[in-house]
Amino acid sequence: MEGLFAILVGVFFAVAIYLMLSRHIVRILLGIAILGNAVNMLLFSSGRLTREVPPIIPAGSDTLASSAANPLPQALILTAIVISFSFFCFLLVLTYRAYQDLKTDDTDEMRVAEPADEPLPPLGY
Repeated sequence: MEGLFAILVGVFFAVAIYLMLSRHIVRILLGIAILGNAVNMLLFSSGRLTREVPPIIPAGSDTLASSAANPLPQALILTAIVISFSFFCFLLVLTYRAYQDLKTDDTDEMRVAEPADEPLPPLGY
């Protein structure tokens, strides 16, 4: 099962990087959302994927059973979900505001600091 999750996480990372290298802001946002999900799945699979033994320390023992799932990555995932969702919402509002001002979602057309009618800087000395 861990092998399947490893392949799935790799596919998610590849798709996220492909989308984040796009020129359009909407694709970049989708890539960031998929990247957040890939990180969450990576954290989840690092804590062992078992359902047979709950992550409870039995009475009279000091440590968790070796076959039990580790509860720490699961707790980290809950925090990561909240952080990635709030980051995505912030980027969504920022993108919407940029689209309202510039009337485009193409990053090459958003270069306000570099007007198109200006001459190019010298390429050599």
